[in-house]
Amino acid sequence: MIFVSVGMQMPFDRLCQTVDNWAGNQPDNDIFMQIGSTSWKPRHCEYAQLIDPKEYSKYIQRASVLVMHAGIGSILAAMEYGKPIIVMPRKAALKETRNDHQIATARMFTNLGGIAVASDEVDLHKQLDSLDKLNKPASLSPNASNELITAIRAFIHGEM
Repeated sequence: MIFVSVGMQMPFDRLCQTVDNWAGNQPDNDIFMQIGSTSWKPRHCEYAQLIDPKEYSKYIQRASVLVMHAGIGSILAAMEYGKPIIVMPRKAALKETRNDHQIATARMFTNLGGIAVASDEVDLHKQLDSLDKLNKPASLSPNASNELITAIRAFIHGEM
């Protein structure tokens, strides 16, 4: 199953429409989209505008691949659950976000295995055609490391 999510703040029709168009030629794929508050509706995929955090986690666990906006939370969720992810950054010039922070985030993660970056709709379509070549990302624990906890405690107690 492919799980597509645009996050909770705003829709990302460019990403969702590209996946939906691709899905029209892939009748055997099971795709679920969380599309945000938008008037556009997918024709080839199941969808919901918004889903609660528990349901979101269930979709991630069930998915074999994630396709999401390039939010840090999306990338960290893929790493935590060991799911390959394709991210497409929102672009400020297209009025999809206030600034290009997602482009910077995607650039930072480009060299990690299991995290594919699609720069535009054509690139996203190519990435979707190559799902079998995606690897799992590096594992990330849901818990903070002992080193981080020690450093935070030292900072709070003025020991740094």
